[in-house]
Amino acid sequence: MPLTQAAPMLLTRNLLYTGMTRAKKLLIIIGSKNVVNFMINNADSKKRNTGLAYKLIELEQKGHS
Repeated sequence: MPLTQAAPMLLTRNLLYTGMTRAKKLLIIIGSKNVVNFMINNADSKKRNTGLAYKLIELEQKGHS
């Protein structure tokens, strides 16, 4: 799992946890200890505005036309 310096909003504990729990047999973290420590301490979770709900509704409406 590569962990490089990035925007703080991307370096969250939640993202680190997700990456770790998806590993099936082995996890190798490549990156700075400072980045890993930052992620462990960064419990901020921002609401993600992906637009997925809007796109799904739009597709559903097109299907009923």
